[in-house]
Amino acid sequence: MSLRSASPALDDRIARLRRLAESEPRLEGVLLYGSWTVGEADAHSDIEAYLYVEDEHLDDFDARAFLEKLAPLELAYTNMYGILAVVFDDLMRGEFHITPAGEGIEEVPAWEGMVHLPRPEAAVLLDRTGRLTRAARRLAAFRPPEPAGTAQQLCDELANWTLMLAHVLARGEVARAHSLLHSVVAPLQLKLCRLLRDSTAHWLTPSRALEQDLPAADTDRYIATTTAAREAEVRTAARSGWQWSRELSAEAAGRWSVRVPEELHERIAGLLSGHRTD
Repeated sequence: MSLRSASPALDDRIARLRRLAESEPRLEGVLLYGSWTVGEADAHSDIEAYLYVEDEHLDDFDARAFLEKLAPLELAYTNMYGILAVVFDDLMRGEFHITPAGEGIEEVPAWEGMVHLPRPEAAVLLDRTGRLTRAARRLAAFRPPEPAGTAQQLCDELANWTLMLAHVLARGEVARAHSLLHSVVAPLQLKLCRLLRDSTAHWLTPSRALEQDLPAADTDRYIATTTAAREAEVRTAARSGWQWSRELSAEAAGRWSVRVPEELHERIAGLLSGHRTD
């Protein structure tokens, strides 16, 4: 089964990857994931795949040499997550998990709720034994996160991390506070907002397609929590962000009976305002 996307270059590269994989006897299977598999690929999309190497050949499989047959490489290295990251000569990025086939294919069904493959047969580029296709079919149905427990977790996370943010700001570490605000607090807010708006298709990357997925009012609230790394602006954004977090938490409490520690919330607000409420 093959699909066509809004990126002919990506389609062609995937077709070539399929042919190369079929001619490489050390590969038992190849599984795509990411935007192409859910029909969202465009000219800026990456190619992302698991290469399942037969266990006895894992040490002698040269993944870089294999990918150089796909297209010339400008960059290839193992990134911070242990994934082989590459940049092709046309500036298309790629991420390839070089995984032993035995345990690797067995763990695919455990991705339910995290990875969605609406057309698993298209995502499977190679399957010599049938194991990978059977495993990938377990990911065909979209499974949104369980609302009540997830909302409680997110509300608790927001209180904890915003308190850390408040302490960091009180210490005068503006750059660190700026990083916490954008890299930790904001994704949690967006996940809670998506949960409340029943828009969880982009759960793993909650900022993806934000402008299309969420109402303009929510996008505006998110924008109000972003800022340059200047002290006065970070303090203003932190207070605005905490106010939004509290409103989202209150909405979640009304919808799913989430527990909200109001006194703690007030004390965090006080610390962000520059005074303690002991």
